[in-house]
Parts: sequence; C-alpha cells; structure tokens
Amino acid sequence: MPEKFDFYSPVNLKSYNLDAVMKYQLSMLDGMDPFTRRHSENVGNLVCRICEYLRCSRVFIIHATICGYLHDIGKLFIPPKVLQKPGKLTPEEFEIMKTHTTIGYEMCMKDIKLRPYAEGALYHHEALNGTGYPQGLTKKDIPYVAQIIRVADEYDALVTKRQYKTHVHISDVLRDLIKDTKPEEHLKAVALDQLAENYRFGKIDAKVLRTLFKVVIDDTYYEISCLYEYLDYLKTQIKRLETAYKYYEKMQKAKKEKDIKYYRDGIRLLLQSGETIDNFLKILDEYYNAVKERKEVMQKLYDEIKIIKKLRV
Repeated sequence: MPEKFDFYSPVNLKSYNLDAVMKYQLSMLDGMDPFTRRHSENVGNLVCRICEYLRCSRVFIIHATICGYLHDIGKLFIPPKVLQKPGKLTPEEFEIMKTHTTIGYEMCMKDIKLRPYAEGALYHHEALNGTGYPQGLTKKDIPYVAQIIRVADEYDALVTKRQYKTHVHISDVLRDLIKDTKPEEHLKAVALDQLAENYRFGKIDAKVLRTLFKVVIDDTYYEISCLYEYLDYLKTQIKRLETAYKYYEKMQKAKKEKDIKYYRDGIRLLLQSGETIDNFLKILDEYYNAVKERKEVMQKLYDEIKIIKKLRV
C-alpha cells in the first residue's frame, strides 16, 4: 500500500451537479499544459470551498467554481516560451503574459456556453486598490467572484512556486497573503484623487482571505488524517514483521533441523513481495523509522494549525 496524499482535500463537487454542468467547460482545459490545467483545477476547487464557507447561494457557488476553472483559459494563446519560462519574466514578457486576461475574456464572449464566465477570466488580476490589470479597477468595480478567484489564484501560485508537498510551514504562505490585504504605503503619497481614495485598500479582500484560512485548516486536518491512515498501515506491517522476528529468534535457537525448517517456513509465510529472511529485519527497522518520522510531521501539522488560528488579517 503506497502512501498517498493530494495537497488539496477532495471536495464533493458532485453535490452541485458540476459533472454535467462543467463537462463542456472543462473540455476547454484539455489544450492546456499539465501545469496550467492543474493550477486551474486547484483554483476551481479552492473557490468552491471558499464560497461554501462564505455561505454563498448554490447558484453563485456553481458560477464561481466554473469561473475558477476557466480563469486562465487565455493562457492557451500565450507562447510556451513565456508561459513555461522557469525564471523571472522580462518586462516585455510580463506584458505578453498579462494579455491572458483579455484573451480569455474574448474567448468566453465568443462562445455562448462560456460567456457567463467571462468575468472570471478578465478580472481575476484586478486589485482592490487599483494596482491590478488589465483595467486597473478598484474594489467597487471588481466583481466579487473575481475577488474570490484572486485569493485562490495567489495562494495556489505561491504553494506551487515554493513546491509545497505538505502543509508544514504553510502559515508562511498565508503571512505573505496577509501583506496583500494591507494598504501600500507609496499610494498614500500619490496626489491623484482616484488613488488617494483607494490607498486604504490592499490588493485582496481580507474577508475572503480569512475564509481561505478555514479551507487551509481543513486541508491540514485532511493531511493529518492521511498520515493516521498510513500509520495504521505501517503498524500492520510492523506487527507482521515482529511476528516474523519472533520466529526468527526461535529459529536461531533451534537445534533440530526440522524445527529450524518449521520456523523458516513460518517466516516465509509472513513475508511479502521483495522481503526475504536476509532483509526483513532491515525493512522492519525502516518501518520503525517511518512511524517516527510521520508522527513528527503530524505534530508539526498540529502546531501549524495553532499558528494559522492565531494569524490576524
């Protein structure tokens, strides 16, 4: 039994009948590179769960979830050398990357089945303080669905960039997002009335971010539950090999050949594929170490939950 863990807790999207509703919309993601497709799926997942915690209506949750899945659809037409560049984009490349918002909007508007979700594609990089793109809108003009998508989008982008495989230290990502809810100091000195009015806002919505905290805590508990499940598996294997070890000790002490054969056969019956009388003690020791390591990770995850609960936005 291999150890399995998906960074995002599964969500019961079927409760919203999204399988049928999203069949066509999701087919649009087939042309994406695996990285962008996975990101789009993660954002859709997060948006759905944030909306549930916000107690949004069923209709809005369905709409927002599909907008989340399709928010980066415009990246289908961004050159791979820009989209998949591992390092920092040049100013010219960033301008090309930014066009995925308007391209995605145009794609949705040209397709009657995608048209209702065009706002997610167009507005998900707008910032409450007017520093976003493509239109530099401020809070009052940014659709709420786009404000939710932006938080989910930034969170998944940071998680992916930093290559998180576990929620240990995930509070560092949340602390960075908290910074985006704060006003930018340089805007306070800007004389333009429009910017002066919005200096009190950050880039992302604080309430949506607080709701994301709840989702992240759920996911951390999910990871802990996966570890508990794997520990149960390890303990079963340890019990099996400890029984084999008892036979091994008796075999070592046996004098008669028939007794030695009896205990040897008993050991072999307990061993699984890849295990032999020569290596099973080493494997048993590896299981002991694995249990110790998983318990340490679990404690770190419980500590992480305590840290997240103390974070203030």
